[in-house]
Amino acid sequence: MPEQVTIVAGGVIAGLLLLVLIGIMGYCLWKKLCIASAYEELTGMPSPAGGKEKLPSQSAVIQPNRTQGIPFVVPPSFHGRDWITLTNGEKIQDDSDPYIAPEFLPRSSFHSLGSAYVIGTINPELYKFPEDKSETDFPEGCLGRLWFTVEYEQEAERLLVGLIKARKLQTPSPSETCSPLVKLYLLPDERRFLQSKTKRKTANPQFDENFIFQVSSRTVTQRMLKFSVFHVDKQRKHHLLGQVLFPLKDEMLTSDSRPIVWRDLEAESLEPPSEFGDIQFSLSYNDYLGRLTVVVLRAKGLKFQDDRNVVSVFVKVSLMNHNKFVKCKRTSAVLGSPNPVYNETFSFKADPEELDTASLSLTVLQNTEGDKSHQLGRVVVGPFMYTRGKELEHWNEMINKPKELVKRWHALSGST
Repeated sequence: MPEQVTIVAGGVIAGLLLLVLIGIMGYCLWKKLCIASAYEELTGMPSPAGGKEKLPSQSAVIQPNRTQGIPFVVPPSFHGRDWITLTNGEKIQDDSDPYIAPEFLPRSSFHSLGSAYVIGTINPELYKFPEDKSETDFPEGCLGRLWFTVEYEQEAERLLVGLIKARKLQTPSPSETCSPLVKLYLLPDERRFLQSKTKRKTANPQFDENFIFQVSSRTVTQRMLKFSVFHVDKQRKHHLLGQVLFPLKDEMLTSDSRPIVWRDLEAESLEPPSEFGDIQFSLSYNDYLGRLTVVVLRAKGLKFQDDRNVVSVFVKVSLMNHNKFVKCKRTSAVLGSPNPVYNETFSFKADPEELDTASLSLTVLQNTEGDKSHQLGRVVVGPFMYTRGKELEHWNEMINKPKELVKRWHALSGST
């Protein structure tokens, strides 16, 4: 009896173990089948023959008899494609390409920009430098144009001048070929100068020469460079073609870079100066802003009282109304030269109805020792109430040409 019970118990235990083993094997097999069915290729992709079938939505429905997994798309093969040169960003492959056309591929945001370029291409418009028109745009009657650089070495107290080139030089005789040279002066000293080499038979010489002037840092901003361009004829005589006057200003000398400057040549005035000298300035009136602008350019032929005590010369610009003082401004002082150059601009507030009673007074003064000043000459421009002749013409031309600079020479008067 005990032996039978033992045999029955052993059979039950063996059967239970067999059932557990079969269950484990079945579970493993089911799990393997579920993982294999979790990935499936989406149908409906265009055929390699170029058929234009619509792509199914990415949220494709999975067969209900399979466990939901992660769908994926088999990417098309791109090997062996015949690419063409990209031009406007609209077409990226040949029409004969048997593979998927671009309209079936995902579109990026740049396709919506009409003038955009495909990623990887270069838009040449972004890399264009501004066009230099200094060698092409010449005003009518231009005597020529000169290019140069100016730099001041503070520690060594040296003024470095680079003479680069000249263009469109005009010879005195059209039948003669130009052979130019340039003389450089550091005004007010006109006795000493530096000279370039003569360039034979060219109206567009390339100089590329450097010159050095020794000048104190205390007086350098009161000095002025003068470039005189000459033509050398067959008898080696020098004929002046034109000149450039360049005041030495702080902003030019203290610049970190060494910018290239160009100026048009100006003819030297052949008229003898007036008794007290002459002054050149420009007038402009902006009727919209009610602004009167005066540009003090230069003076010539000034008569100093005592050459030994001359320190510097400046111009005082005064706005008057009914002969009453309104406002006064003055230029910087230029070291005692009888032909100073200023090129300084001043603005005054003046309403249009005030132009019939307003006037401008420009007075040239020389500084002497002891902070004293002495008047060298004066000129007044304004309406008929105060002026006549050239001074009245200058004022009327300014009114008739609003927002335009009107430039003229005027003789200085010795009256106070």
